[in-house]
Amino acid sequence: MTPNPDKLKAGTKHGLKFIGMGLARRADGKLFVAGSDFKVYQVALEPKLELTEIGNHASYVTSAAITGNTLITCGYDQQVMRWDTEKRTKIRSIEAHEKWVRNVAISPDGKLVASVGDDMVAKVFEVASGKLVHTLKGHKERTPTHFPSMLYAVAWSADGKTLATADKVGTIITWDATTGKTIKTLEAPGFYTWDGRQRIHSIGGIRSLAFSPDGKYLAAGGTGKIGNIDHLEAAARLEIFDWKSDAKPILFDKAKNKGLVNRLVFAPNGNWLLGSGGAGNGFLWFVDVAGKKVLKEENVSFHVHGMTLNDKADEIVVAGHNNIAAYSL
Repeated sequence: MTPNPDKLKAGTKHGLKFIGMGLARRADGKLFVAGSDFKVYQVALEPKLELTEIGNHASYVTSAAITGNTLITCGYDQQVMRWDTEKRTKIRSIEAHEKWVRNVAISPDGKLVASVGDDMVAKVFEVASGKLVHTLKGHKERTPTHFPSMLYAVAWSADGKTLATADKVGTIITWDATTGKTIKTLEAPGFYTWDGRQRIHSIGGIRSLAFSPDGKYLAAGGTGKIGNIDHLEAAARLEIFDWKSDAKPILFDKAKNKGLVNRLVFAPNGNWLLGSGGAGNGFLWFVDVAGKKVLKEENVSFHVHGMTLNDKADEIVVAGHNNIAAYSL
């Protein structure tokens, strides 16, 4: 039985001297974190915080994903890097994109890694060889008001057959992972705010994606329409698509907590979806997709960027603005 979000309990919390942006958990429970100090670490939370440096990028490290002993990271230096977590060494660095790389995700079989960047391109590489398999183009380079867009999110379906990517203006594209061809495009403009009067500026976008274990639903996370674009003063927002149909998405936009949903993960049996993120402070947000109801909202004292859920779905670790913390279910 999947653990109940009502049993959520805060555990260890430690301060960091950087923003933890990428967070990954190996099958044996070992954790890896990377972020604003350009470095990649193995991290132990008990009995005290220990950070063991593995290596570094040349700029912010924005995302981390793991398969076996192989860790993949990406950053604002346009690189996608492969690390051996046992030897704590870098195996390979690929100049994957022409602009900032925002996110990476590894296929369920561990053979492929997908990356997305602000050049508005998604790329798929072989993990073992680094060989480029697909270059996926379909997201518009400019917003409707002719400013550069950004490509934030990428996710694999549980069967590894489908890849999804999402951008700043709320466009989601699903791709056939074998052929690299577009399957379907979904639009979610409620994630995007444009202020053409006071600041001539836009904000928001879809920051996270997750497929349900059965592949039926595709969840997108971000923030709703923002009144003051200098701050994330809007409720966190989720839209869950029955993506193969033309049904209207299930909307969650009445969150108590403000800010961006930066990470999404489904429970292994699909009973609930967990989102994390924040603005000034952070949150954990559990929803029952099928039942269309919020199960629990938990305040976190810092803006959350990275999150992991273990295979039993009873341990959560989050990292973000100068902190890393663990929770149990």
